Amino acid sequence: MTELATMDFHPQPQAGTARPWAFPAPERGALDNGLTVLRCHRPGQQVVAVEINLEAPLEAEPAGLDGVATIMARAFSEGTDKLAAEEFAAELERCGATFDAHADHPGVRVSLEVPVSRLPKALGLLADALRAPAFADSEIERLVRNRLDEIPHETANPGRRAAKELSKQLFPATARMSRPRQGTEETVAAIDTTAVRAFYDRHVRPATATAVVVGDLAGVDLDALLADTLGAWTGNTAQPRSVPPVTADDTGRVVIVDRPGAVQTQILIGRVGADRHDRVWPAQVLGTYCLGGTLTSRLDRVLREEKGYTYGVRAFGQVLRSAPDGTGVAMLAISGSVDTPNTGPALDDLWKVLRTLAAEGLTDAERDVAVQNLVGVAPLKFETAAAVAGTLADQIEQHLPDDFQAELYRRLAATGTVEATAAVVSAFPTDRLVTVLVGDAAQIEEPVRALGIGEVTVVTG
Repeated sequence: MTELATMDFHPQPQAGTARPWAFPAPERGALDNGLTVLRCHRPGQQVVAVEINLEAPLEAEPAGLDGVATIMARAFSEGTDKLAAEEFAAELERCGATFDAHADHPGVRVSLEVPVSRLPKALGLLADALRAPAFADSEIERLVRNRLDEIPHETANPGRRAAKELSKQLFPATARMSRPRQGTEETVAAIDTTAVRAFYDRHVRPATATAVVVGDLAGVDLDALLADTLGAWTGNTAQPRSVPPVTADDTGRVVIVDRPGAVQTQILIGRVGADRHDRVWPAQVLGTYCLGGTLTSRLDRVLREEKGYTYGVRAFGQVLRSAPDGTGVAMLAISGSVDTPNTGPALDDLWKVLRTLAAEGLTDAERDVAVQNLVGVAPLKFETAAAVAGTLADQIEQHLPDDFQAELYRRLAATGTVEATAAVVSAFPTDRLVTVLVGDAAQIEEPVRALGIGEVTVVTG
């Protein structure tokens, strides 16, 4: 008779006591040239992240030169008064550093990541790029050509095309927010070295800039290092700029961007809402996450799991411009794609989800999972210096206090189900949503009209 083998099992590991975590608190200061500095010591983070916020917003671009901020941002890595473009790139590579810059509605952001042992050299390169960019004619011409080459590809991308159309629909034509962030073929073609230099001279200066430095700064004399590098950057002070108010039209309607033969329909549904200064923001974040923040949210449960219309639908809020007086604006949106024949049914079910949410509210279980996901993941989300630096730079850009992120997590955890429900229902009212569909109008127009979710207009793609 064969004996059964026995196995010895090791005791199941037990979780240790959870350690308290809070978003890192930076130390704030300033250099003699007026540059604001936030530093944050993160033990063990041997790759230091540096973020520079430049107060050069898109709305400051001259008429007819949309995209000049983007060309200027890209040109920062194309040589200085000391190094040609190829030499600058080679020096960055020797430092093991990455260098990036981009322009958006609030301003221009320059980012640097480098091993702490090479921080002095890399900060010097960054300072030279800001202090004395070469803006060589040949490099500006090349960047303009590259940007012109990108535009047709963006137009062909359904997601990018939908975003472009939604901005055009929401904001008046005179508003910079209504037009593509990086310019159109006409405006980019008009950009030259003179235009880039003029925009730089008018808006780039240390007095209106902020530097964020995050990483393991033990043993680093950061004061001396900053003084020797970014401290050598000079520029005049600037008068406060007048910021025009943001107006938007989110009357419920549907715009179909016709793409004959498209096998899928790109869906982007949006409206405008308050920025992060508004008291409703934490509850809105929580409620929006319950609606469409993850694979287990309501929209995915219905449209993906139950109906099989899509691989995923997301709901989110994105700040476009923030202001301490509450005049900023955020984009509240739902995004996804469905196969063409199911465009009408998918939209019908999406609206049913929104109506059910308004009628019945969120459940406590949905709220609890959302809080656990949003708050519980924070220590992992901010594990790198770059993640911390990016969030601190976002707060500066949006005129928020340095403890905003830490306070946000506290408020998320304290937000109840009823409050989250009220916020998300107010964020996505079924009669105040602009729906952009990029797809085959011949197949989707009539089914969408039959839904009665707003006047339907068809435009060419």
